[in-house]
Amino acid sequence: MQGPIILFLIFLFPFFSSPQSQIFTGAGGSIPDNGNDIFFPINVAGLNPQNIDTVFGLETVCINATHTWVSDLDIRLVAPDGTEIILTAGMGGDGDDYNNTCFNSLAAESIFSGIPPFTDFFKPIGSLGKINNGQNGNGLWQLHILDTYAFADSGNLISWVISFGNTPAKPFNFSSSNLPIIKINTNGQTIKDEPKIQADMGIIYNGLGIKNYVSDTANNFKGKIGIEYRGSSSQWFPKKPFGFETLDSNGLESDASLLGMPSQSDWILSPSYSDKTFMRNVLAYKIFNEMGHYASRSQFCELMINGDYQGIYILMEKIKRDKNRVDIAKLDSNDIAGDSLTGGYIIKIDKGTGNGGAGWASNFPPPVNGNGQTIYFQFEYPADGKINLPQQQYIKTFVDSFETALMGANFMDSATGYRNFMDVNSFIDYFILNEMSKNIDGYRLSTYLFKDKNSNNRLLKIGPAWDYDIAWKNADYCEAFIDTGWAFKFGSVCPDDSWQVPFWWERLLQDSLFANELKCRWNFLRENTLNTGTILQWIDSNAAFLEEGQQRNFSLWPILGIYVWPNPAPLPQNYSEEILRLKKWIEDRFLWMDENLPGHCLQVSMNEAGNGKTGISEFSVYPVPSKGKLVINFNSPPAEGENPRIEIYNGQGINLKSNPVTSEQTFLDINGFSKGLYILKIYFNGKTYFQKVIVE
Repeated sequence: MQGPIILFLIFLFPFFSSPQSQIFTGAGGSIPDNGNDIFFPINVAGLNPQNIDTVFGLETVCINATHTWVSDLDIRLVAPDGTEIILTAGMGGDGDDYNNTCFNSLAAESIFSGIPPFTDFFKPIGSLGKINNGQNGNGLWQLHILDTYAFADSGNLISWVISFGNTPAKPFNFSSSNLPIIKINTNGQTIKDEPKIQADMGIIYNGLGIKNYVSDTANNFKGKIGIEYRGSSSQWFPKKPFGFETLDSNGLESDASLLGMPSQSDWILSPSYSDKTFMRNVLAYKIFNEMGHYASRSQFCELMINGDYQGIYILMEKIKRDKNRVDIAKLDSNDIAGDSLTGGYIIKIDKGTGNGGAGWASNFPPPVNGNGQTIYFQFEYPADGKINLPQQQYIKTFVDSFETALMGANFMDSATGYRNFMDVNSFIDYFILNEMSKNIDGYRLSTYLFKDKNSNNRLLKIGPAWDYDIAWKNADYCEAFIDTGWAFKFGSVCPDDSWQVPFWWERLLQDSLFANELKCRWNFLRENTLNTGTILQWIDSNAAFLEEGQQRNFSLWPILGIYVWPNPAPLPQNYSEEILRLKKWIEDRFLWMDENLPGHCLQVSMNEAGNGKTGISEFSVYPVPSKGKLVINFNSPPAEGENPRIEIYNGQGINLKSNPVTSEQTFLDINGFSKGLYILKIYFNGKTYFQKVIVE
């Protein structure tokens, strides 16, 4: 069988090769399905001329392989000097086989747009020209194959062929960028899922608006890192996500500031492969930050690994307990009693991949649980293996108490209900972020919660926001692409999915006070942070900033107009159309939420300076503008059984102070407040009021 196949492949070569092409063939064999990779050799001898470059060099690589679910295969070419390029990886979905498949840089069609069984000529994923670097072409060439999904499908390489000639592949041209350039050298090692390998990294950044050149000396960071693949479903894509830690000269973790972000050792390089705008995560984190909560800082950049251009990446902070990230108390193994035991903790609801897994199942199933679905909390900080039994028991008991109070008959009681355990403001903002983006993974995956020690803040907060690359109309399942409907109602659309939404959100919206607070917060944010025009302008500005880099990125990864899981149809055909779709979604989704968000907000207009009028008969506030103290006079006493209170917020929505209302006159001390606009939130007799005040 091998002879006719090789003859067929040789017959194809003249279409993309020079008449003087020199052809070498290699045998095949079984492709392991146990998670181990394999190398198939060709010994090249007598190549003339022996050095391969842009005048004479590698032209074509052809393979013939049988394999079910061909997208499991990661196939690379390794040159005698160790240079490695990706031919194909993650292509073809559940289709089968590479039948006389040839990779040539001059092919009209990319492997990205091919359909299995792949037959004929395709541009490979990687740049064949990288191999034509002046090296001696005589020696050991290898086809490196890895079945990335072990113990599922099997297959065989039947044969493979390489051709050299006078129309060699040219290197990918990347010399400069307006974005920071990150260069990683693995020193001949292969990056894998685990464990991390040690590599060298340099960052070139000459400042905003100044060109960065690949030939420049690293000036933002230069040092050792430990790097590995990261992520769950994103790791299946050919453009890989990376996690890395900065190291000192001895190979130990060492904090570093990268691209102006606060020092830490743990970082992420996100490929933004399915999000072809590169903006969805960055936008979500920006908004959550502007709401007054921590979310990962990020910087767009262009990445090179071992001299090979990788495209646009997003350098971002990994979620960590740190004074500049999740700012909660450090919890050591000896913190097993008293106030020190009460915080800090980070837990998450997520798949059990990566570093996850250890934790506990909630006592309360999700509203949709026909297949026995449960909600499972995982320990994030302290991590599994570091969190001791008393700490595990404490955070489990606290979360169980929160859920019990929320499910209880008196859940709306401000003293004994859910508000005794939960930071309402963070939950409201998290709800708004997930709903305005209609995040398909919202609430049920990539959902973090944290708790500080009681002496700092005893309430459970939700966040940081994480993983929004398939939000904002970028998922084609479970109605995520429809700009109406609620993300928290996921179970009613996809009841058979293993990961369901906790009961919290439906229960919280049964509390009219929570719904009213939600509506008021939405109205307030729509005037500033969530102003449609402001967000669209931000998108346009970043699209212009990324224009140069996106052209290179999609030259290397030609996926515009091509389905990448889980892009919804119809597929935008170019980058401009991707941007337009994102903007149109935001406009339509925000308008729908304006009309359909539950709750009622009694918004109080700005006081006339100093006269104390609010336009609402229940109370008055004076003096406005104010220095040092606000006086709130109520025209009637609080209703029996009510627990009225007054809260004051800054422009970012951060709650600065809360006072109970115990009589018809209440004072609020604002000594030390900086000059500016603040918002009073007044809960009184079953209603919620917002009042703007000025501090001088």
